[in-house]
Amino acid sequence: MTKNVTDAGDKIPLSEKYNVAAPRYTSYPTVPYWDTSTFSVEAWEESVKRSFREGNLPDGISIYIHLPFCESLCTYCGCNTRITRNHQVERPYIDAVLKEWGLYCKLLDDKPIIREIHLGGGTPTFFSHQNLYRLISGLLQLSEIHPQAEFSFEAHPANTTTEHLKTLYDLGFKRLSLGIQDFDPAVQFIINRHQTLEQVQSVTADARKIGFTSINFDLIYGLPLQTVNGLKDTMFKVAGLMPDRIAFYSYAHVPWIKPGQRRFTEKDLPDTQYKSILYEIGRDLLKSYGYQEIGMDHFALPEDDLVKAEKTGTLHRNFMGYTSQHTQLLIGLGVSSISDSLYAFAQNVKTVEEYLQLVNEGNLPVFKGHLLTSEDLIIRKHILDIMCKGETKWNPTKGATDALRPVIARCR
Repeated sequence: MTKNVTDAGDKIPLSEKYNVAAPRYTSYPTVPYWDTSTFSVEAWEESVKRSFREGNLPDGISIYIHLPFCESLCTYCGCNTRITRNHQVERPYIDAVLKEWGLYCKLLDDKPIIREIHLGGGTPTFFSHQNLYRLISGLLQLSEIHPQAEFSFEAHPANTTTEHLKTLYDLGFKRLSLGIQDFDPAVQFIINRHQTLEQVQSVTADARKIGFTSINFDLIYGLPLQTVNGLKDTMFKVAGLMPDRIAFYSYAHVPWIKPGQRRFTEKDLPDTQYKSILYEIGRDLLKSYGYQEIGMDHFALPEDDLVKAEKTGTLHRNFMGYTSQHTQLLIGLGVSSISDSLYAFAQNVKTVEEYLQLVNEGNLPVFKGHLLTSEDLIIRKHILDIMCKGETKWNPTKGATDALRPVIARCR
């Protein structure tokens, strides 16, 4: 264990010293530093057009689609969600996403070549398989598919049907991510996230039978009421199913942002030292099962593309997580989605009502973002290298122009 490791001359354990709330470095500058005063839709559109011209051929572009609806609130969740059992919301939302995609396509000089699609949420499998077909087939009508395309979607084991799997597989999806979090009944109850081992086994087996080539499980450490024995049991059950990838990441307690987390208090959460132990035990167990550690919070089997990419130095991380492929332009569709053109970031409005109104009026629904300076691009590269390679190198003798070349090359 490393729970008592300290800085030289510092008696405070590192796990306590750095246990502070901080934004996720999936971007630089991070989202809290984006603003509306120096950002404009027009500037964002120009950065999209520039990035598309530079990167569509031969690399293609990536698309993230945020599907925010859930039938019940998972109280640990930090995502932008809308809780409802009214499935009549599906069709107008999909119509708006397709209209937003049409607005982007009008900006571009050529037909977009799609390299990656990822459906996130919310609960993408809240939507019927018929409506998911409408969404993806409508998207692809205006596009071409890259020969190395990778399509993936997130799913809730408790509501994912064989029809969901078959429909998306036929549309080109070969990667599936299941939100597990923890199998301990006490933890599932307090976070209001219920799925049985049998449901997970069924979805996993069906996906493999249909032809999905990569299955990921999401697991979280630091959840309320989580114990070492409970985590060991969860890891044992996960190992019995052997998903290709596992995301094992820290619970972020931000009840001032996500009121659903007020269902429990800090007293229900493992303290800093215990949380560190949970992580180390989970990591060691995954390694003992044959998984290799990838970046900060991912694990994969030795034959997985992420492992190969890490060995060759081509591992990349974007708003959708770690990937073995790079595209310069990532377009986020749907409420609260984030886009990345390399030269700028943009985020869509955060309420479904405002999103629908703006798109139906013919406007891109972005409301804030950041235009990157030359300094931003250099710092961003170093952060990306640390997250993907575990190291970075700085050559102070290079000028800004020279330093930017590998930044752009890395994102292509």
